[in-house]
Formats: sequence, C-alpha cells, structure tokens
Amino acid sequence: MREVRLSLLDARLEAVRRLVAGEVAALNPGAESEALDWIEAVSEFDDGDEAR
Repeated sequence: MREVRLSLLDARLEAVRRLVAGEVAALNPGAESEALDWIEAVSEFDDGDEAR
C-alpha cells in the first residue's frame, strides 16, 4: 500500500468557485466529447482483463 497526499483548493471559497467556473466555461465541447469517447473505448478494451 502506498500513501498519497493531495492538496486541493477549497471549493467553498468564492474565488475558487470563480476559477473553476472560468475553466469549465473555456472547455471545448467537441474535445471533451472526443476524450470521453476515448475513455469509453479504452474501458471496453480493458473490460476483460480482470487479472490486474
């Protein structure tokens, strides 16, 4: 087992919410759709490999 530590922004802060909203607004829907299609294809490819 490996310990992992994450440092995350506090989503309750208004400044953080504005930052995230700006990033989301800048997303390209076509690129996001392509990325999701790729993730789905890879997950189907790996679906039968239960040995890992």
